[in-house]
Amino acid sequence: MIIHGQHFSRNLVERINAEVINAPEMSRRELSLRVCGWMHWRSANGQWKEMSCRKALLELERRQEIVLPAVKGEYAYQRKGGSKTEQDVGVAKVRGELGKLGEVSVEPIESRWSGESKVWRALLDRYHYLGSGQRCGSQIRYLIRSEKYGYVGAAGFRSGSWALRARDEYIGWSEGARRTHLKQVVCNDRFLIVPTVRVDNLATHALGLLLKRLPEDWESRYKERPVLAETFVDAKRFRGTCYRAGNWKEVGESSGRRDGQSKKVFVYPLRKGWQRILCEEPKLGLGTGTLVEEPADWAEEEFGSARVYDPRLKRRLYTVAQDFYKRPQANIPEACGSKAGALGAYRLINNGKVTMDIVLEGHTEATVKRIGEHAVVLAPQDTTEIRYTHPATEGLGPLNTKKDKAMGLVLHDTLAFTEAGTPLGVLDAQCWARDPEDRGKSSRRKQLPIEQKESMKWLRSYHKVAQVQRLCPQTTLVSIGDRESDIYELFLEAHKEPNGPKLLVRAERTRKRRVESEQEHLWEYMGRQPVGLTLKIRVPRRGSQKARDALIDIRFAKAQLQPPKSTKYPALEIWGVYVLEQKTTAQDNTPVEWMLLTTAEVNSPQAAQQRVEWYSGRWGIEVYHRTLKTCCRIKDRQLETADGLQTCLGIDMVVAWRVYHLAMLGRETPNLPCTVFFQEVEWKALWCYVYRTPTHPETAPTIREAVLLVGRIGGHLGRKSDGYPGTQVLARALPYLDAATQMYCILTEQRHAPDSMKSGP
Repeated sequence: MIIHGQHFSRNLVERINAEVINAPEMSRRELSLRVCGWMHWRSANGQWKEMSCRKALLELERRQEIVLPAVKGEYAYQRKGGSKTEQDVGVAKVRGELGKLGEVSVEPIESRWSGESKVWRALLDRYHYLGSGQRCGSQIRYLIRSEKYGYVGAAGFRSGSWALRARDEYIGWSEGARRTHLKQVVCNDRFLIVPTVRVDNLATHALGLLLKRLPEDWESRYKERPVLAETFVDAKRFRGTCYRAGNWKEVGESSGRRDGQSKKVFVYPLRKGWQRILCEEPKLGLGTGTLVEEPADWAEEEFGSARVYDPRLKRRLYTVAQDFYKRPQANIPEACGSKAGALGAYRLINNGKVTMDIVLEGHTEATVKRIGEHAVVLAPQDTTEIRYTHPATEGLGPLNTKKDKAMGLVLHDTLAFTEAGTPLGVLDAQCWARDPEDRGKSSRRKQLPIEQKESMKWLRSYHKVAQVQRLCPQTTLVSIGDRESDIYELFLEAHKEPNGPKLLVRAERTRKRRVESEQEHLWEYMGRQPVGLTLKIRVPRRGSQKARDALIDIRFAKAQLQPPKSTKYPALEIWGVYVLEQKTTAQDNTPVEWMLLTTAEVNSPQAAQQRVEWYSGRWGIEVYHRTLKTCCRIKDRQLETADGLQTCLGIDMVVAWRVYHLAMLGRETPNLPCTVFFQEVEWKALWCYVYRTPTHPETAPTIREAVLLVGRIGGHLGRKSDGYPGTQVLARALPYLDAATQMYCILTEQRHAPDSMKSGP
């Protein structure tokens, strides 16, 4: 669970409870310091964030997760006699002009145990309607002193309010920027000029002195320089004259949640460019998200590190993802199962704080963790068009040609696969609607820089794979693209970083790539290379062409790839692998012919064969797109805006990956127990449902056996010629499996957390 921006795992909660049981005499402060040490929770100045941790522990106790030690007693300054009396302070009594006071100074209080601290508390307790209050967290207190008359007032500053609608709307920052820069906002929560001092303009003058030295004092103490000050004025008691005279700006009212009394909110900039500083988005990237250590279910594992800061929104994200997975082929109301669930899903999808990128970032973080467990990971990228049938959706763009009136979105994504073909997750997704006014752009593509072309999608996806490569240095990542990705700029990017991911692209023959000398073309050069090896491969059925066995010759060589004549790019060293079928047995069969260009060395026939196998793995992303369109039926989603469709698409993409992951898991690791994916009650319910029996085996079946059972529910007959259950069969079976699991729990009186399936290895 996330509290005050920190993740408290189940192990950590249990450790806290054990610490309290083992040391019952420990104070709450000692406990919070120990927890800070376990979590390495420090402020910018290197000190433990003990008070923030104390608040988090109180929240955990409120949720009945922990039991805190009993309160030991009061601090010395809270006990009777701990503060100075009014007579000890010697409050001045004076009226007149400001000059009558002599020099007015503001002096910070360095220690809570000092005499000045007792004076400050005495003044606030005696003259301020809120008293001195309990001071905690980041704070600075000041005494206002007159050269001739002594103490004339006091002030206090603390950290800015966690959430304040009027202030936040005035600043205009995003949720991420607010959480990042909130430490640069301070609150003037106490300001007092003693009522016996009736001096014109003293309050405004003292405020000016305070704000002049506050940024430096705060930075010296907490290593963060504030850029904005805020304060609250009770309109029933005060008019805020001194703040208005000091150029503070009234920006609205508070909700009055703390004491039931709404107050006016004033803010004051402490430096130029304050709004730009506070609104600067945090630099977030892969590896900066916090994965949930012990996720309760697969949805929490995949979305737990998504930067959805509102816990209610995140819980709704988990629920919607689980509902979509239970019934992948259903529309939203049917998948959610109730009116309340459907309305909650629509509110989530149309919430501006939840976008496709935010939904997928948590899943990508989890994918990176899975990638680190493999020596080689393939990362094919491809483009697909999604036609939406709802005519009232706003923000869609044209697809294909002028004759084709289809409207929809363009999706370019990158998936991670093992060499055996098991999908590990989505690494990148770019989704956009084409501009209807920009038709004919292809005719002037040669005049446009690549940054203004859709071709830039290939470079962006490669950059994302490069980020993952830096996070997984022990894994070799291979970025794979089809003939559309045969772009010289992509090869340039791959050569910039020697330790970056490898690039493997199928060359487009019409581009007429030149090698070595400017007179020789790539295809001619590779065609005269000796055959390195000959393989027999199975060519799958495609359209009217039947499946067949084919003999292919593989040639390979290093080449100096020449840049396009219209550019000043340098020549690049590249490896070529030329695959050509010897002959075809039927006239309607197109011979297999691939020209693969790669930055990975190919210095042996075995290496050439491996590069061909790598490229064959690119078909996995086409299977994924088919799963996304047919199993999740994304084209039937009916939403008002394209933005909502993109958010919904982000959830559907994770659901489609999970269905595909299940389909491939039994093939790659058939002998693992099915508990790597299914919860115990789920495989038992599956067994009882398929075999129509109230009993089940003592040990869990293998994952292969479990997937075959799920396939039987979806209509897979299990004959030798039927092959292995595919994604569509499994998608049809999932609603029945969910219903069987719920009924099994009812009949056996077991408690089952909805959809608490574990993720695969």
